[in-house]
Amino acid sequence: MRICVAGAVGAFGTKHLDALGRIDGVEVTSVVGGAPDDVDAFARERGIGHATKDLAESLARDDVDAVILATPTQLHAEQTIACLEAGKHVLCEIPMADSLEDSQRVVEAQKRTGLVAMVDHVRRFNPSHQWLHNKFRSGELNLQQLDVQTYFFRRTNTNAKGEPRTWTDHLLWHHACHTVDLFQYQTGGPAVQSFGLQGPMHPDLGIAMDMTIGMKSESGALCTLSLSFNNDGPFGTYFRYICDNGTYLARYDDLFDGYDKQIDLSGVAVSDDGIELADREFVAAIQEGREPNSSVAQSLSTMATLDQIERSLS
Repeated sequence: MRICVAGAVGAFGTKHLDALGRIDGVEVTSVVGGAPDDVDAFARERGIGHATKDLAESLARDDVDAVILATPTQLHAEQTIACLEAGKHVLCEIPMADSLEDSQRVVEAQKRTGLVAMVDHVRRFNPSHQWLHNKFRSGELNLQQLDVQTYFFRRTNTNAKGEPRTWTDHLLWHHACHTVDLFQYQTGGPAVQSFGLQGPMHPDLGIAMDMTIGMKSESGALCTLSLSFNNDGPFGTYFRYICDNGTYLARYDDLFDGYDKQIDLSGVAVSDDGIELADREFVAAIQEGREPNSSVAQSLSTMATLDQIERSLS
């Protein structure tokens, strides 16, 4: 499997490159950089044969079977469609678009081409959330409430590595997207009710720096999500699953019970890295000719819920 990684120099692009290096039978043959990147030096350092700042150049290559897009949110829809129309399978970082309309266009392009198109909803693949998902599906646990905190200190335009960004992040269409998808994945269907509240807009970035989101599933389970770019402390997302038979705290790839006793996840998956597991699912779906977990079609309900929340914001 010969893969191009676009946005390779960024925080998540490098995570995908590291993950792909742990998957047998996969070779990164091309990387795409952005305006400020020295992508040529980056490619040489990693032993990658081709580097460019033009995605179309990589899409025209015969030694590229599939593309991973770790590019700015505003480019996701057009780039995903371009990959599909060039005959390349594609895995796109979340969100697949920053509007419901563009998300629908992506799904239509996948149906038209029949290629694998997947969104990197990495929470579906984190072993901590997988362990709980298996319990929900088997009926051993029933979710009552999911409480989530997504906190960053990001009053300037920087990425997860603390480096300057050329694009503006967004609490709803990016960070809330993770939890909206996870809640619907864990409860087995779209939220039947959802709303959002947002704080003041940042004078320079033009985005809300604080947000509250509420959702309810068909089964009656609730989700409360608090997001902030103003939190002065360790950044990240923390999940409290309140169930009918226990409480569980998910911290990325680790899981604890309600009394902070760690749960052994060693038998859940072949890796404890959610990004690697998502990349493995992408490669396997291509090889097996099947729809992947977290396909663009499966992810469309998440985008519809985000659209509904956006229209409710006050």
